Amino acid sequence: MIKSRVAAVDVGNDALKGNFGKLENELYIPNVIAPDLEDRPVIGIEELDQKDVLDNIHIRVHSPALDENNIIYRVGNLATKTGNAQELDPGSSKSEEDQTLIMLFTALALDAVNTDNFNEKNGITDATYTLGTGLPLREVKEGKDVGYRSQLLGSVHQVEFLVTPKHQGKKVNIKFEEVKVYPEGFAAYVNLIMDNDLKVINKELIDKQILIQDIGGLSTDIAVIRNRNVDDDKAQGFNLGVSESLESIREEIRSKHGVELDSRSDVVDIITRKKDRNHIMVKGSRTNVHDITDHILLELAKKEYRFLRNVWAKNSQSEICYFVGGGSAVLKDYIKALNNKLDGYNIEFFEDENESIWMMANAYYKLISDFIQKAEKGKKEEEKVTSKAK
Repeated sequence: MIKSRVAAVDVGNDALKGNFGKLENELYIPNVIAPDLEDRPVIGIEELDQKDVLDNIHIRVHSPALDENNIIYRVGNLATKTGNAQELDPGSSKSEEDQTLIMLFTALALDAVNTDNFNEKNGITDATYTLGTGLPLREVKEGKDVGYRSQLLGSVHQVEFLVTPKHQGKKVNIKFEEVKVYPEGFAAYVNLIMDNDLKVINKELIDKQILIQDIGGLSTDIAVIRNRNVDDDKAQGFNLGVSESLESIREEIRSKHGVELDSRSDVVDIITRKKDRNHIMVKGSRTNVHDITDHILLELAKKEYRFLRNVWAKNSQSEICYFVGGGSAVLKDYIKALNNKLDGYNIEFFEDENESIWMMANAYYKLISDFIQKAEKGKKEEEKVTSKAK
């Protein structure tokens, strides 16, 4: 019997972040796909296996969950190099997009061929996962998590590696023993109060009323946590994230400097990197683009701050708001400056931007681990009762 492997995957609008097994494997893949040909041309095909797998993901995906089935894609960094790269559009629902599933299946297949958990026979790996993942609060409130979960359960989803280093010709059949879909705001709360061993680390937060503003690529969720649960009536989701602003920056850089950036991830890198922040190379010269990034991000920060102000007004007994998500890392300095100048709310950002970006994937890992522990404990107690009855 094949043992199910733990997977905790955050299919973020900017990038997928995944934790697998006992945290011995993690994956970060830009959320970009591009339809492609089966026999993509490669310079130096003989040296294909010497290349980085994550820079050369080329697959065919077959799944009854997909609207467009059996299509060949470039995924992640490889997709950004094409003229037909696809990123999620503002206003779209993560749970209803083929791209979300393609990214998820790709990550699971990459993990499956890199672990000894599963058997490979004739180039085919049968992989079974217990998955923890999540959706924006707005989609969960609309009940879309139920359909998303049912798409994954009860079917076999296949990823075939085509012109991909080390895995060319391999196929992975993915099945799910269990799928748990968590609201992103609650996941962030769990990550704040629990460590990877599921022990409480921030006891002072447990009984506080707190806000968590999760700024993503396509949406913003503000969860209101009271009595250790998300208050469904008070929680709010907004169809605004950083993606549109990143596209505006990309377009303005193209228009003003004639420089084509491959993806939104490139824009995020320019804005957040420690060295040469807000600089690009133009015809070999280091060029400051702070004038472009500054006015666009400031406008977005004002809108995000307005969301905070409106939600806090309706939840006046809140003690603190934590800003999480990749968008928070991008807007941190602007929101802090606005807050100092205006209302002076008690707000908190994660100084380690990596922690903010990985927060959801880490939270899903804790939640799915907790679910597994409780399920195993329940099974043992049931076996004891059965044994006594005999």
